[in-house]
Amino acid sequence: MITLHHCPQSRSMRVLWLLNELEVEFRLSVHAFDKSLRAPEYLSLSPAGRVPALEIDGERMFESGAMMEYLCERFPERGLGRLPGEPDRMAWLVWLHFAETISQHVAALTQQHVVLYDDAMRSPTVMKLEAARLRKCYAAIEGRLSTPVENRDYLLTSGFSACDIAVGQAVYMARHFARTDDFPELEKWYGAITERDTFRDALPDAGSELIYAQPFYAPWEVSDA
Repeated sequence: MITLHHCPQSRSMRVLWLLNELEVEFRLSVHAFDKSLRAPEYLSLSPAGRVPALEIDGERMFESGAMMEYLCERFPERGLGRLPGEPDRMAWLVWLHFAETISQHVAALTQQHVVLYDDAMRSPTVMKLEAARLRKCYAAIEGRLSTPVENRDYLLTSGFSACDIAVGQAVYMARHFARTDDFPELEKWYGAITERDTFRDALPDAGSELIYAQPFYAPWEVSDA
């Protein structure tokens, strides 16, 4: 049995989306995004006290990118991975892990806007820098999707893959802090992949405790006063 330990609106969502696409049996254990992740029982699954954690075959995993690689190799019949020797293998690895580049900037902005409880601890400069870095990530995706090749509907020439899941979920998070209006190819791609039932099934259920209380967090402006 596969068990995914998950917090809504966190990196674990990308693994949940992947499991939905793989159509394998799994159990979902939902956790609050709070100090309970530091409890000894959970730390035995994820030593840093973060989600996701994955239990599989009596073993545990606690890095989402590694989980996605492993699951795609474990269930190759769904065609979401690109195995060694396949033409898109190099691009698959690059774009799968580019999701973490996006996510590190999202994490910094989440800390600034959501986690820090005292305004004096927050930095308008950090907010603006990290939002600008997200837009650079968007530009990289836009450039990839604008490459003049046949059927460039997904990040890989060979079609939909775990890369679209990983990067798509990272963009879902990033859109809380940086708008995508200036990136038409990204918006078209994002709109298409988020129409999939597997994505919708990975979204928070009604009544779930959310990390983000609002759809968009604008960087603060420094007051002249």
